[in-house]
Amino acid sequence: MDDIDRQIVELLRNNGRMPVSDIARRVGLSAAPVSRRMERLENTGVILGYSAIVDEGALGEIDAFTEIRLNSGSDNRELEELARQVPEIQQCYTIAGDPDGLVRFRVRNVEHLKGVVNAIRRTGFVAGTKTLIVLATWDRSRLVRVDLPEV
Repeated sequence: MDDIDRQIVELLRNNGRMPVSDIARRVGLSAAPVSRRMERLENTGVILGYSAIVDEGALGEIDAFTEIRLNSGSDNRELEELARQVPEIQQCYTIAGDPDGLVRFRVRNVEHLKGVVNAIRRTGFVAGTKTLIVLATWDRSRLVRVDLPEV
């Protein structure tokens, strides 16, 4: 990756729907090489995809984090497999120290959260959980960003 690739990535972070022609103008290239660079960034896994930033509160959903402690003899692969199977899990982190893992849930309400956490506790490899419900969120990706200077 060179500086132009980094500029392209930053522009797409700010606006994943920015037209290639606008990106090209801002980085000082024509549209064709920018398209090739974007394709290469996608093919090499630098850009994993494009998505909308959604206000979950406007949808009436709740975010929560649950710390997970595994039974001795269990390993993180079981936690990662669980995350793939439970649609309410949005992210799963295996971490060093105590706890062993951290998952972020998106659920309809507290009763839904209770059911999902209880199901995780019954898997047989979870020794304990601690759940935290998100009251408010600050997210760097939701900040209004200053565009990179035009070239």
